[in-house]
Amino acid sequence: MGSTHKYDPNFTQHVIDTCGPATSPRMKTIFGAMMRHLHDFAREVDLTPEEWLAGVKFLNETGKIWAESDGKRNEMHRLSDITGLESLVTEIANYVQTDDPNYIPTSAAILGPFWSPNAPWRKNGESVIQDTHEGTVTYMHGIIRDLSTHKPIPNVTFDFWQASSNGKYDFQDPDNQSDNNLRGKFKTDENGEYKLYCLRPTAYSLPTDGPSYQLLSALDRHPMRPAHIHLMVTHDAYKPVVTQIYPKDDPWLSTDTVFAVKDDLVVDFTPIDSTPKGMSEHTGPGGKATKELELNIVLAPKGMAGQGDPEPQGKL
Repeated sequence: MGSTHKYDPNFTQHVIDTCGPATSPRMKTIFGAMMRHLHDFAREVDLTPEEWLAGVKFLNETGKIWAESDGKRNEMHRLSDITGLESLVTEIANYVQTDDPNYIPTSAAILGPFWSPNAPWRKNGESVIQDTHEGTVTYMHGIIRDLSTHKPIPNVTFDFWQASSNGKYDFQDPDNQSDNNLRGKFKTDENGEYKLYCLRPTAYSLPTDGPSYQLLSALDRHPMRPAHIHLMVTHDAYKPVVTQIYPKDDPWLSTDTVFAVKDDLVVDFTPIDSTPKGMSEHTGPGGKATKELELNIVLAPKGMAGQGDPEPQGKL
């Protein structure tokens, strides 16, 4: 009688069992699951040597761009985005169980490749606009609250960054933007409030000259990201939130190429007729504010149960 298995049924487990005794429990869990899924994928599609080599070449080219750009262009990060992996990992890591479905923590979204640790500290009410542009100046403000008590949280770090009206971030556009244009870190005041001047965001395309775009083309997908503002909201006593905010009238919301849009992150930019109370009229490089965005944020205290929290299995 012939074998009931098309391929060696013991091969994958043999690969997993080669882990040595010093391998951490968490590493064994991750490596074992990855090998089972990876090997099952190859068997399911009867992956050919030519297809496997094409995949190897694709990943080599992805890493080559990182090396040749001195680390300024991360195609592997972008590949994680367009396959939805970063959005999925973000969702797993930030899920919080709550008793009140009407009052939930602000949803997380992907970090993306454009965050900078060097954003300057700015005073509450200042502008992040340093250079000329063709966008719409916006007064952005809100209160950051505790998920459990609903009370405002003072001294929260509100880290902000966005692309300019040409769809490029400062270090992508050195001829037109100064360092840290449209970036800034703020602290909420005693009332849990932050406020600043920024631009109404602009939609833009991912680069179309690298491996990630080759994959998008093979899948008949567009490279567009809806207009968005990036935020990283942190406080020592609360779970951090890295997120993105989207105008509700953006045409790319339902087909965001990195799958990062969530319902509570879609907002309305409303007209503003006068200078907000307690603010000076912004007349710097950006011009006068004509739009307003009120964005309130809810943070979960550290220690709250999260369905996505990994079991304590040790480090990799």
